[in-house]
Amino acid sequence: MTSTNWIDLQQDGDTGIETIRAHFEGHAYDPHWHDSYLVGFTEQGVQQFHCRRTRYHSTPGRLFFVEPGEIHDGHAPASGGFTYSMLYLDPAWLQRELRQFGTPGIALGEPGFAATLANDAPLIAAVANAFATLRRPGTRLQRDAALDTLLQGMLPHLGWRERRQADPRLPRVARRARDYLHSHYEEDIGLQALAEQCGVDRFRLTRAFKAAFGLAPHAYLVQLRLSLARQRLATGEPPAIVASQLGFADQSHLGRWFRRAYGLTPAAYRQRCSNLPDSQKR
Repeated sequence: MTSTNWIDLQQDGDTGIETIRAHFEGHAYDPHWHDSYLVGFTEQGVQQFHCRRTRYHSTPGRLFFVEPGEIHDGHAPASGGFTYSMLYLDPAWLQRELRQFGTPGIALGEPGFAATLANDAPLIAAVANAFATLRRPGTRLQRDAALDTLLQGMLPHLGWRERRQADPRLPRVARRARDYLHSHYEEDIGLQALAEQCGVDRFRLTRAFKAAFGLAPHAYLVQLRLSLARQRLATGEPPAIVASQLGFADQSHLGRWFRRAYGLTPAAYRQRCSNLPDSQKR
């Protein structure tokens, strides 16, 4: 059966913003997270996804927001699938640009979205205009004006909180396990060894970890590696080297997980998002 799914993705070299327009029918992608702030809207169909432990249905004309690190998936529950457009905003870029508005709390905090879904036609128009401006030849003034309009439109949907440190609400065992995974992501870590590092049995560790982060430790480690792979591929590193350095068995292993999470191959992502000459992207 021929797939009708498609993804059109590009990255702006100056801002690092990724613009993605995609269409999916049936299953779209597995639970995963991004290091970016996601701002997008549904163009057509019913876009179903889980985020913040809630199932959402976005329909044409609705905005959706996802913060860095928030686990989400994607599915088309209705015939005809869904189509959406979205911007991936780099956190450092977003916080730097928002300072121009003098928003209270920005000096000590970081932005967060008040809701996952919203109705805001002017902001949808701003997202669409920024998307188009970043993709076509133009002046820096045009680009900056489009992005300023986008940021102004986002302000009512943003709140400010203290920068994330160790969340005291999370069980200590879950925090310790997460920190260990982040420090040893390239290693072949066994569940028993991870539990011993945390001073508990592996069954208690798994329960605490899933309750805290929504994924079992192994699934979390895979998503962590995929997030790091995405960063490295965008700088032009070859998929084979990325796979070997991040603990994947081989390039095919990375490719299978990458497609499940993002809907395209590592090579395709690298080609669309890195600034290497075409001769070096193969």
